Amino acid sequence: MSLLVIAALVMPAALMAQGSKTDFSGSWSYDAARSTTGQGQGQGQGQGQRPGGQDRGGFGGGDFTAKQDGNSLTVERTMNAPDGATRTVSSKYTLDGKESVNTSRMGESKSVATWSSDGKKLTIKTTRTMTRNGESRTITSTEVWSLTDSKTLQIETTMPSPDGERKMTSVYVKK
Repeated sequence: MSLLVIAALVMPAALMAQGSKTDFSGSWSYDAARSTTGQGQGQGQGQGQRPGGQDRGGFGGGDFTAKQDGNSLTVERTMNAPDGATRTVSSKYTLDGKESVNTSRMGESKSVATWSSDGKKLTIKTTRTMTRNGESRTITSTEVWSLTDSKTLQIETTMPSPDGERKMTSVYVKK
């Protein structure tokens, strides 16, 4: 009988904690004016545009759609390739701390997504192995997703570079 009483008290709290996580679902438009591309240590901060003049925002593209359902997050980006073709890239993440694997034409990425203790920030740590011209290269990055208000998503990305750690802040507005 005491197990039933404990279960009755603990279950609602556990369910409430699960429901208190931020939902990043929506169509998001990159805000270049409020974003910073970042530079390696010792270099100035850029704003709006990424190296090479590509106004893309975020790692891998600009505007995107996020679908969050239970313990999964799917991010779809539509990008224009250098050859003029339009490509949609989809990445799926589990939100329970288990590794997710995504494959693209450039290679494979492995990610682990974890929530902050208050459920307001999502941290995605990714290791990408890319192959270009027969050479493999591994890149690591950490993205911290948070809503600054109901219509504004901020993604802070940290990654190593030859000039030191590079930090970027990409700001998106809900469409």
